[in-house]
Amino acid sequence: MTLLHDFYQFAIAPFQEFAFMRRALVATLALALSSAPLGVMLTLRRMSLFGEALSHAVLPGVAAGFIFFGLSLPALSIGGFLAGVVVVALAGWISRHTELKEDASLAAVYVVALALGVIMISGHGTQLDLLHILFGNVLGVDTEGLLLVAGVSSLSVLLMAGLYRGLLLESFDPSYLAASGGRNTVYQQLFLMLVVLNLVASFQTLGTLMAVGLMMLPAVSARLWHDTLPAQLVNSAVQAALAGYAGLMLSYYASVPSGPVIIVCAGGFYFLSLIFAPRGWLPRILRRPHLRA
Repeated sequence: MTLLHDFYQFAIAPFQEFAFMRRALVATLALALSSAPLGVMLTLRRMSLFGEALSHAVLPGVAAGFIFFGLSLPALSIGGFLAGVVVVALAGWISRHTELKEDASLAAVYVVALALGVIMISGHGTQLDLLHILFGNVLGVDTEGLLLVAGVSSLSVLLMAGLYRGLLLESFDPSYLAASGGRNTVYQQLFLMLVVLNLVASFQTLGTLMAVGLMMLPAVSARLWHDTLPAQLVNSAVQAALAGYAGLMLSYYASVPSGPVIIVCAGGFYFLSLIFAPRGWLPRILRRPHLRA
């Protein structure tokens, strides 16, 4: 009984005693459920760096919302989403009308957007405001923020389920999708809009600079464990959820910022996967003598 009591006090009691810990955990789990599977789809399309680019691209819109409405969550979220949409549309227009590929055009546009956003925030706010937007505050999630994260996560999961077949075809065989009456551009744009939505929902908890970490690290790790896409989607969500829980616990007991610790925990799972996963380093070493024989 003593061991069970000690486990309860260590692993569960903080969430029972403090409402801010419960809200932070629910927000992190909701993000894990939608962001990490989207990261798997990004890696499947060889667009892993798109998430990083889009996480920075929302900053001017967030800055504009901050300048006109302060730290109002609806204003920051709408501004960030609109900025992400504009950057995606602009990058697509550049790639269609020039010889630049979409990844190159997006890289150029998002760097300018990031710099512009930092300048806007720095000129109209304090250093604390800039740090809040760039790095987030998962322990400061209120009911309004929790509803936003839960709504975006639910919408993302439902749309991914409804668009699953089209997204797969658009990733693996776009010519077949076009021949069967589907429109490749529509699926791609809808998918990128989901990515932008999740990054906007993440900025309050993890900040714009680290929101992509919870999206991409579990996704990359999951690909080392499984060959099939459904298994990768589930694995990525589980890893993201475990990283969120472990990060909150470590930050609570060590008194360090929660957002960075969550990302470090996700990085820890990634390095463990690099070593022990079926496609990782250790199984490859163990298989070599058998292959030589």
